[in-house]
Amino acid sequence: MKAAGNWAQQGVLKIIDASQSKSKRESEVINTIKPTNHLSSALHTYMDLNRYQSIVEVLETACEKFAHKPAFSNLGYTISFRRLEKLTRQFAVYLQNYTHLKPGDRIAIQLPNVLQFPVCVLGAMRAGLIVVNTNPLYTVREMVHQFNDAGVTALVVLANFGDRVEQSLPDTLIKTVIVTELADLLPFPKNRLINAAVKYVKKMVPKYELPTAITLNSALLQGRKHRLVRYCPENADVTAVLQYTGGTTGISKGAELTHRNLIANMLQIRGVWSNFREGKEIMMTPLPLYHIFSFTVNCMAMIESGNHSVLITNPRDLAGFIEEMKKWPFTAFAGLNTLFLALCEHPDFASVDFSHLKITVAGGMALQKSVAEKWQAITHCQICEGFGMTETAPVVSVNPPEAIQIGSVGLPVQDTHVRVVDENGVVLGVDMPGELCVKGPQVMKGYWQRDDETIKIFDKEGWLKTGDIAVIQADGYIRIVDRLKDMILVSGFNVYPNEIEDELVTHPDIRECAAIGVADEKSGEVVKVFVVASRSTLSQQDVIQYARQRLVAYKVPKYVEFRQELPKSNVGKILRKMLRVPA
Repeated sequence: MKAAGNWAQQGVLKIIDASQSKSKRESEVINTIKPTNHLSSALHTYMDLNRYQSIVEVLETACEKFAHKPAFSNLGYTISFRRLEKLTRQFAVYLQNYTHLKPGDRIAIQLPNVLQFPVCVLGAMRAGLIVVNTNPLYTVREMVHQFNDAGVTALVVLANFGDRVEQSLPDTLIKTVIVTELADLLPFPKNRLINAAVKYVKKMVPKYELPTAITLNSALLQGRKHRLVRYCPENADVTAVLQYTGGTTGISKGAELTHRNLIANMLQIRGVWSNFREGKEIMMTPLPLYHIFSFTVNCMAMIESGNHSVLITNPRDLAGFIEEMKKWPFTAFAGLNTLFLALCEHPDFASVDFSHLKITVAGGMALQKSVAEKWQAITHCQICEGFGMTETAPVVSVNPPEAIQIGSVGLPVQDTHVRVVDENGVVLGVDMPGELCVKGPQVMKGYWQRDDETIKIFDKEGWLKTGDIAVIQADGYIRIVDRLKDMILVSGFNVYPNEIEDELVTHPDIRECAAIGVADEKSGEVVKVFVVASRSTLSQQDVIQYARQRLVAYKVPKYVEFRQELPKSNVGKILRKMLRVPA
C-alpha cells in the first residue's frame, strides 16, 4: 500500500488485493480506491526530504535563522539558538583537538533531559562522531554490552552515574570520559547552588573515582582556543546515530540511523503538523531524549523548525512536573499512555492552563481509548497517536491533528509505503490483519555489525518487518492490533492482549492491566491478566465477570493476578515479557 504522503499528491490509494489469484499478485495487479470525502491532500504538507545533506547543516541553518529564539529550557534557564551554536561548536572543537577521536568514531551520551544533552549530541555530530544514545539507568552489565557492541571509545555521563562508569570502564575500550553535573550549563551562582544541593543535601551523587575524566565545563573552555574544522559527511547515508533497541525481543541491537533517516523523519513529522509554526511553538518534553521517539520529535524536529523544547529532567515527580507546566504557554506535548494516565489522575493537573495546547502526540506504546478520553476532557486537546520503531527513526505513521481517528495510529507519513502480509509473506487486503511491513527514507541502514539480524528483519524485497500485527483500512488509516510475539493462541484463535487491556481498563476500579498467554493443556494457551486496582476490594471474579460482558468467551481471562504496579521500561512502556517470567 502506498503511503498517504504520496496519496496526498496522487489523489488515490493503491492497495494490493489479496483476493486476487497468486499469478495476479505476483504480477502486482493493483486496484485503486478513491479517498473518502473527509480526507484530502491538505492532510499532509509536501516537504523536500532532501533539503539538507546532514544534521550538521540542519543545526547550522536553524541557529542562523532563529538565532535569538529560545531553543531549550531546563531547571529554570533557557538557551537560545545562538547559544546552542556556540556551545556545540566549543564541544566539537574540544573533541577535534584534545581527544583521540576522529570522524566515524563512536561516543556514548549517557544523560537525562538536561541542557547538556543537545549540546553534547550536536557537538559530537559537528565533530563527525557517531552518537550512541545511552540510558542513564542502565546497569553495569548493560553498559558494558552496549559500549563494547558499538565500539564506544568516548563517553559523556552525568556525575550521578559515575560509580557505574567506574565499574564498567575496565571492561570497555573507552579512553575519554567527560563528566557533567546536573546544573553545569546554568549561570553562576545558580549552577553551584543546585549542584551542591544535589550532591550534599539530596545525596544523589555517589562516590566514584575517574582520575582521567575531564569535566564538561573544562572541555568547553578548551574548545574556545581553536577554530572548528567543519565536518561534511561524504553523503547523507553516513551513519549519524546508533540507537539501541530496548531488547524486549532479545539482545539489544544498535540500529544504524543515517543523516538521511533522521532528516527525512523530522521533515515528515513537520509535514503532518501543518499548523506547527516556525519559531513560535513550545513543546513540553518529559520523555527522555535518549529514547528515539523523543530524540527525533522533541529534539531534532524542534531544532529544524526553530522551536522551543522545555526539558523535564524527572517526570516521575508529577507535582514538580505540573508546576513546571504552569510556567509555560506550551502549544505541544509529547508523551505516552502511562504518563497521560498518571497526569490525568493527579489532583493538580486540571489547574494547568491548556488554552494554548494544540497538539498532543502519543507514541512508545498503545494509547488506550479511556486514557485518550480523560486527556481530552481535561485539556480539550485530542491525542494524535502514531506508530514507529527504533528502526524507523522512529515515525512511520501518525494521526493528522485535523482528522484524528481514536484507536488508529493514523496515516503513513510522506514517502512511506506500508503493507500487511500473512505468515507466508502474501500481501493482504483492506481490513485483513497481518504483519505490518514498511519502506521509506526513514528506515535504518541495518543493525550495527549484525548482518544476521539485519537479514531477519528485512524481507527479500527490502521491506522492514515490524513484528506488529495491523490492519489497513480503506481510508488508509492503520490500526495496530498487537505485537506479533505477544499474540495469544487460544484453541486456534488469535487473541490480542491490547484488545483485552483496552476493555478491562474501562472498569472504574482498574487503573492498569496487562494480558499475557499462559500454557494450558486443553486450549494450548489461556489468557492471564495482571491488574493494578484502585479499589482493594476488587476481586478476581469481578474482573472475570466484567470481561465476560465485553469479550467473546475464549478471550476472557482465566487467571487474574493483582499487582501494586506493573513492570515498565524507562519510558513507561509496560513490559509484558517481565510478566511472563515466573515469580
